[in-house]
Formats: sequence, C-alpha cells, structure tokens
Amino acid sequence: MRILAIETSCDETACAVYDPGVGLLAHALFSQIDLHAEYGGVVPELASRDHVRRLLPLVRKVLRESDTPRPDAVAYTAGPGLAGALLVGASTGQALAWGWGVPAVAVHHMEGHLLAPMLESPAPDYPFMALLVSGGHTQLVEVAAPGRYRLLGESLDDAAGEAFDKTAKLLGLGYPGGPAVAQLAQQGRDGVFRFPRPMTDRPGLDFSFSGLKTAVLHAVKSHADDAQTRADIALAFEQAVVETLAIKCRRALEQSGLRRLVVAGGVSANRRLREQLAQLDADLFYPRLEFCTDNAAMIAVAGALRLQAGERAGPQIAVRARWPLAEL
Repeated sequence: MRILAIETSCDETACAVYDPGVGLLAHALFSQIDLHAEYGGVVPELASRDHVRRLLPLVRKVLRESDTPRPDAVAYTAGPGLAGALLVGASTGQALAWGWGVPAVAVHHMEGHLLAPMLESPAPDYPFMALLVSGGHTQLVEVAAPGRYRLLGESLDDAAGEAFDKTAKLLGLGYPGGPAVAQLAQQGRDGVFRFPRPMTDRPGLDFSFSGLKTAVLHAVKSHADDAQTRADIALAFEQAVVETLAIKCRRALEQSGLRRLVVAGGVSANRRLREQLAQLDADLFYPRLEFCTDNAAMIAVAGALRLQAGERAGPQIAVRARWPLAEL
C-alpha cells in the first residue's frame, strides 16, 4: 500500500510517499523561513498563500520520484496548526483522494511527531514514554500502542520552542529562534547567569516557560550591552530549558516504570538537550535530524497506522486549529 502524505500545518510545505512494507519511498519539503524571517515569526496569511503555490509541484515531485502514478491512499494533516494553512493541505488531500477514488485519512500533527522515530532502525518497541517538544507544544505522553496515548504533562503557557523564539527576539537574533540561540550559546561562559528551572521544585509533570522568558528579559535589560554578555544569557537560557526538560523526563520514566524514551519535535534536534538526556537510565529514540521539524514522512507513518486500523476521513473538509492529543 502506497500512501501519499501532505503536511501544511505551519510554515513548511511537505509531501511524502510511504509504503508500510517497504519504507519511505520519497519525500520533499519547502521551508518558508526566508518568507517569514523579516517579520520575526510566521505570518498566517502569507503561509497559507505559499502553501497554495508550493503544494501541487511537491506532490508531482514525490509521485515521480517514487514511481507512483496513483497512490492507494492519501494522508493529510488536519490539525493542530494554522487554520488557513491546514485547509490548503486538507482540501488538496481530499480532492486528490476523490479524483483517484482512494481513501483519505486525517492525521493529528503531534501524533506524526510522536511516531516519526518509527522511520528509523531500530524503531522503538511499545510501550514507551514520549517527549514532544516543538514550537507549539511541550508534552510528556505515555504511549501504550498506536492510538493509545495518555497525556502526563504539558506546558501551561509557552512551549519550549516558543520560549526559544521569544528569547531570540530579546537577544536581537533571527528567526527561527532555536538554532540561533543554540549557536550563540556556544560562545557563552558557563555560570555567568543562572535562570530558574520552572516547576521542578514541585510534584507533577507540567511545564511552564513564560517565567523563564521574563527572567531573560530582565537580564537583557540590565546586562546585555555587549555580544559576550548576550552569549552568556543565551547559554544560561538554553541550560535552564534543557535541564528542566531532562528533570521532567526522568520523573516521568520513574513514575511510569518505562525505560524507553522517544524525543521528537523541532527542539529534539538541540545538541545540548540530547547530551543531557543521554545521562538518563533509558533507551533513547530520535527521528533523524531532517524529520525532527515538520515533515510529511511522519504524517505518512501516522496515516498508515490509522488506515490499517480502518479509519477513513469523511467527504467533508474539516480541520482543527486546536486539537488535544488526548482526544485521539
């Protein structure tokens, strides 16, 4: 069974062709980073328009590269994400499925991230703990089996990736903020600043990064008058986020008794986070770096599992800008 997958939830237009029995046959992605960089963040209307321009050429590209004249199904991201951007992918996916006379399946974006390590070898066995850490989400999820998820903790305000983006703005860095802050942090001096590790001094697995962002703001206003000091602040911020994530992961593993940890989402590419998590008593699983950020390969994997379970999308074009993972 060959599945065409479409991802348009935010600022990447992506397509892939995947066969569960063979693996990933083709994938392509167009990033809108340059389009949004001058605004310091994603402009939803610009994102939607660019998806319209880019999507069908990418569909043709992956179908040609995989030698797939007609896929057996179409999977598309239906949420969460930017409503206009999601509608581009959903309407295109539904139209293509109708034209080919094949089933369509609506996929949850974060389930795609959660299952992205299934593209690797070895893939994690069930059950496992998952840390989903991206620009819009920071969640700890206990995964018993495909579609059987229990949300243990999530960010109560800013997600970790969002905190990276906002800190980048405070430090006068470009977009996207995560790589920019991490690069600047490499020049920082250890111990010059120390920021709080939010919500680690109390029980529970929820996160909060808005207070950390405020601490960075005060440090920037009081001290950041030269490049070295800004690098010191970037390092202290990155250390605070990474240590907070590691503490909560250790706590989740101890409470659940699990020893397998999947880490996915854009922030999972952070080198310092990987080094910190490597100290846990757990087997770690990551997607390859190109599949840490938004991509269609992960949507194809999630779509394949949903199709195998008998799921099909109805004829209506429906998307959900907000879609809690716990509702799956």
